[in-house]
Order: sequence, then C-alpha cells, then structure tokens
Amino acid sequence: MNKPTVYLIPNTLGEHVSVTLSFPSENKYLIEKLEVFAVEHIKEARRLLVRLGLKHKIDRSRFYEINKNSDPEEQRKLLQEIENGHSIGVISDAGCPSIADPGSGIVAHAHRKEYNVVPLVGPSSILMALMASGFNGQSFAFHGYLDREADRRQKQLKHLEKQAFQLNTTQIFMETPYRNEAMIKTMLVCLNPNTRCCIASAIQQSNALIHSRTIADWKKNIPSIQKQPTIFLLSA
Repeated sequence: MNKPTVYLIPNTLGEHVSVTLSFPSENKYLIEKLEVFAVEHIKEARRLLVRLGLKHKIDRSRFYEINKNSDPEEQRKLLQEIENGHSIGVISDAGCPSIADPGSGIVAHAHRKEYNVVPLVGPSSILMALMASGFNGQSFAFHGYLDREADRRQKQLKHLEKQAFQLNTTQIFMETPYRNEAMIKTMLVCLNPNTRCCIASAIQQSNALIHSRTIADWKKNIPSIQKQPTIFLLSA
C-alpha cells in the first residue's frame, strides 16, 4: 500500500475573492483526486468545491469537521481513514490550514506515522499583511489571538511593543472580527505614540484596507473595520 498523503489546501480570503486569483490550476487537479476531507466547516468546504467547478465531488466525498466544537469521534474516524490508506485534504474556512486554524493535530499525526505532508500554494493573510506592512520581514513573530479580557490584553500589547523595540522584530497578531474596534481602542490607549502599527483588513477583497502609521497618526484617523478579518502588526 502506498503511503497516504495529507494535502493542506488553502481557501480564499473571502467568498467574493476570485479563485483564479488565489489558486494555481495544479490545486484543482490534486483536489479532484481526493475523496476524504478534514474541514473547519463543511459548508465552507463545499462552497470552495463549487467555486472550483468541482460540485460533482460533493456527494462522492466524505467530510469530517475538525474544529473546537467538533465531536472527538469525528477526528477518530478521520484518522482511521488515513490508517486505511486514504489520502486526505485539509481545508480551512479562509487562508492556510494549521496556521491560527485547525489542522495541526492531523499534520502532527501524519508525521508520527511518516505519511506524506504536502502544503499547497494559496493565500496567507498573515504573510500578505507582513509583505504589505513595510516592517521587518527578516525577523517577525506571530501570536495568534490576544486575550479577550481588557487588562490582560493591555499587558500583552505592551509586552509585544517592548519586543518590537528591543529585538527589532515585527509583532503580528489578529482578533475576532467583531472585536476589532475594541482592539484598536486598546492599542490607542496603551501603546507609545511613536510605535508603528500596520492594520491590514479584508485583504484581497474590494474593501481592503492596508496602512502603516504611528499610533499617534492612527488616533487622527481611526478606521472602520468592525466585522472585517484583520491582521495587526507592531514595529519600532
């Protein structure tokens, strides 16, 4: 039996973003050969297949939801599919799987079993935000989601600011879209006016906003990005 392969399949950064803008044609060819998918949410995975012109695969494929609310039995069944020799595709709701996203556990299992792991080319909002920020791209750190509790979030932001200045390392983090405004208000209150901040929101979408400014300058022009997927970056 050939070793199964775990394909890591990025998704577009929004349902209105063209798939031709985000995917090389080779991705579609590989996805078309798969019958088993580990997905963040089945609805979003099916939507991607339709947009790729692979609607016919929906009824012929098996989907397993792997997210913080999924039944552990789902993951057990998925791992059994791999053990039985089936290659699988891991699909994120947006961007790249396993980065601030479910999927790393499946990849870790594949490495333990010495199965093949193949990341496919696709959009990453984190790297695209860094590319567009003008900040240090040689040394950077991604911290995922910060604490939702205000006092702890302030302490985390001050720590990231300190790291940015002391190490000259770009500090990258994100927020749940409906808490974007709260995050901005906290940054404007607790960070140094000279600290540089890039806000990269709705990347690749028609209402995209990507600007790098000092905290002092952001106070003069607070963006309206509530409910928009956003990456925040801090730099000295």
